[in-house]
Amino acid sequence: MNIKKTTSYVFENDYLQFESFVKNFDDKEFKEFEEVAKKIGLEGKIDDLISGKIVNKSENQAAFHPKYRSYENNQNRPKNIIDAEDQAFKFFSTRWNDCKDNGYKSINIVTLGIGGSFEGPKLLLESLNDPLSNEIPGLDKVIYKFITGSDHKEFEHKTKALEPENTFFIVSSKSFTTDETIENLKRAFAWSGNKKNFIGISANPDEVKKYGIEDIIFFDKEIGGRYSIWSPVTQFHLSGKNRKNFLKGGYQADIDILENQNYYNFIKRVSFTDIFLNNNGKNVRAILSYVWNLRSLPTYFQQLEMESLGKHSSQSSDYINTGQIIFGGYGPRAQHSYFQLLHQGTQEICVDIISTEDDEKSLSYAQAITQSKLLADGESEINLNNKFRVNGNVPVNLFLLKKLDAFSLGYLIAFWEYRTYVTAKMLDINPFDQFGVNAGKIYTNKYLANKD
Repeated sequence: MNIKKTTSYVFENDYLQFESFVKNFDDKEFKEFEEVAKKIGLEGKIDDLISGKIVNKSENQAAFHPKYRSYENNQNRPKNIIDAEDQAFKFFSTRWNDCKDNGYKSINIVTLGIGGSFEGPKLLLESLNDPLSNEIPGLDKVIYKFITGSDHKEFEHKTKALEPENTFFIVSSKSFTTDETIENLKRAFAWSGNKKNFIGISANPDEVKKYGIEDIIFFDKEIGGRYSIWSPVTQFHLSGKNRKNFLKGGYQADIDILENQNYYNFIKRVSFTDIFLNNNGKNVRAILSYVWNLRSLPTYFQQLEMESLGKHSSQSSDYINTGQIIFGGYGPRAQHSYFQLLHQGTQEICVDIISTEDDEKSLSYAQAITQSKLLADGESEINLNNKFRVNGNVPVNLFLLKKLDAFSLGYLIAFWEYRTYVTAKMLDINPFDQFGVNAGKIYTNKYLANKD
């Protein structure tokens, strides 16, 4: 099938290729947004983020996720993170030696956490298939489980086939007051019977100590939950090589946005297009991964964007609509689920498609390419009768990683964070707070107190 190509913008570097299939946004529109960017001092705001200045104005703090991934400049990297890596390795190595002496050939690691404490570790384990067992001598296998919600049946289901003697708990919570996590922690204590099999990861170590957990890994409160993929919350689910390369990939994006004008323009182009479409009737965007190992990436980006950009519009901004509604999933599966609406429905939707050039002859790669063009342009050279014809009016962003590895994934995620940050600055909203989420917690606790 030879589908007419209407690529409006192309970017490529050593790690990523991007094509924009977005009509009605050209250099004229870009220049108009660029004038706004200059007016608000966008470049300086990016410098502020990376240099560690206060960018979360409502909570009067910096955002340290760029600082945590500056792996090649170890003198700038927080010493507590380097110490934490050694501490985590020692914790699991020591517990493994005890299990080995008792005849076990594997261990179970159960992570208690929700939001960023779940989405990041799950994504990296699926994407890189590089468990901790590759780093600890003699350890055959690590079975990972995540317990996230408030329903006790989830805990019972996830622990049903496990034994307490070789099961260890990572308890991840920035505040260590998250309701779901604390409820599951209490269940885990009762099930395990041994608090020495628990390690807490938190920005609030004093709260962790209240529960009798001795092994505590600290990270800075300036790391927001949806950015904790760069912190110990996520990093201890990987072996050393991939952990370092993932951080290096993110750090490369930091370097590029500061030093590479083409890359900076690329980020602005994608962000400006998001705002343009969102303020011209296209308020919904589907993110679709055509890589099985990256099947959780759409959910990860959903949290990043909707928590960061889901804010009231600012009177000082030229744009009314803020964050788009994000949904999506694994592309080949989605084609047999909701693509019918994308191709022939009446909703106004945008699409991001993600694939990798590792295997350009694969069916999934071919689907990513052809679906991008079909969604954007429709069929043009095959004479289909009316019932088969598709709309061909969906704005599409096509992201192609040059290869799938830890470095490239870190680079892509850091790009997406900058995409979100630039959008937030253009909208004059704070992407680092989440008072709406906190309101839900307050009202739930109030409801429970009134039930007593």
